[in-house]
Amino acid sequence: MPGDVFTRRAALIGLAAFASAGLSGCNTTPTAVQPVAASGGGPIDVDTAPLVAYVGNPTAGWVQQSLPGALARVLGPSAAGGVHVRVDTLYLGNGGPGDPDRMRGVATVGGRTINVRAVSTYWPTPTDQALPEQALQGRVQALCVAFAYRLKRKLGH
Repeated sequence: MPGDVFTRRAALIGLAAFASAGLSGCNTTPTAVQPVAASGGGPIDVDTAPLVAYVGNPTAGWVQQSLPGALARVLGPSAAGGVHVRVDTLYLGNGGPGDPDRMRGVATVGGRTINVRAVSTYWPTPTDQALPEQALQGRVQALCVAFAYRLKRKLGH
């Protein structure tokens, strides 16, 4: 019996070490502007400096990672002249249509400045309680996609 206890402890310690190693890169500090090349050749710059001051990290870092790719996928060739986005605020609601997630910012496309407000509805699941950081990151990614589609709609595409 004592051998079984040692094996369980070793397994739990190994699992904890594996999980902490996997999550160690989640708290990185983002840079204020990250250029990404759009499919049309122009750069996509995302400025999250106001967002870092508003919500801090790691949320601002998740926006910095997700938004350029979402903009490049959604806008495609219409981003040929380059896109600069400044994200000002991000709010993660309690869930459902009564308190949705929201993100607000300003985009500059081809010399045109556009205020963009995106909304995404979050529905809580039991998995969210087990993996809260991954759930929050998924919500931010969904907001970034909604932001990109909202900008596309405001551009008339």
